[in-house]
Amino acid sequence: MFSPLNFLFGWMSSDLAIDLGTANTVLYVKGKGIVLREPSVVAVRGGRVLAVGTEAKEMLGKTPGNIDAIRPMRDGVIADFEVCEAMLRYFINKVHNRRTLVHPRIIISVPSGITQVEKRAVRESAESAGAREVFLIEEPMAAAIGADMPITEPTANMIIDIGGGTTEVAVISLAGIVYAKSVRVAGDKMDASILQYIKRKHNLAIGERTAEQIKISIGNVLPSEPYETMEIKGRDLVSGVPKTITIRSDEIQSAIAEQIEVIVDAVRLALEATPPELSADIVDQGIVLTGGGALLKNLDKLLANETGMPIIVADDPLSSVVLGSGKALDNFDILKEIAID
Repeated sequence: MFSPLNFLFGWMSSDLAIDLGTANTVLYVKGKGIVLREPSVVAVRGGRVLAVGTEAKEMLGKTPGNIDAIRPMRDGVIADFEVCEAMLRYFINKVHNRRTLVHPRIIISVPSGITQVEKRAVRESAESAGAREVFLIEEPMAAAIGADMPITEPTANMIIDIGGGTTEVAVISLAGIVYAKSVRVAGDKMDASILQYIKRKHNLAIGERTAEQIKISIGNVLPSEPYETMEIKGRDLVSGVPKTITIRSDEIQSAIAEQIEVIVDAVRLALEATPPELSADIVDQGIVLTGGGALLKNLDKLLANETGMPIIVADDPLSSVVLGSGKALDNFDILKEIAID
């Protein structure tokens, strides 16, 4: 039925695809491409939002007692409903230049292991933030579309998407997910392990942001001599005063070894569970690696060694999920096939 109000809202709004990530939120506007990429962090004082995104992330670990820097997403799902809604509303308004009458159609990508309750939380958050209609699609499916894999053909497309909160391993064929495994071990858990390792081994307290910088700068799953080094600053746990130390990439390898092992196991399980006809395709096509974790040095080589399969890193691993969701926005027939209830 034609509704003049819906027509007006549709005409005024630009439909959005959102990769609501644990570490970063990325927005894609129909017809414009990626328009925003900011950390999923909100700074709050006494229930009032002070800053969102990059500005709020700058405050992580540096806030006075009355300001909280909150990450509303944990392990790929909403941990703080109200803060997440405020963050979404802020980002939607920002990309629509603060126009308040905007009610876009929104596609949001979610982890494949998400529960009904978690799905409802995501949907309600987007609706409360002003969405006219909300579609959910599974992250590995979105990542596969974004990495230009032929998902509608009768061949196996295997993808590993390593984000901040979850690692998604999936086999896709004929626009459907044949096998999917979501493990809540990814970039954030690696950061936490680096933080703990430096505390234990060097008696130095560092913050989350420093741990992430270490992972990005010298994180390497197959380091070789001469090892890369990095100077880091923190608080000496013995004397209590600030101190600078130098750490090496082989230390970081041992700090994150446990998380890497979990990811490798998830990939092995997926290969074991794949039907034989599709396994043959994976040998030919290879496995595509996306997400921020795909940028970890030598991870592709390690996975190739462990599985014996060709591993291809996506062209733009950080954007695969949102680009795939954006393509689904442009092609409503595909969207209807892949959207989940």
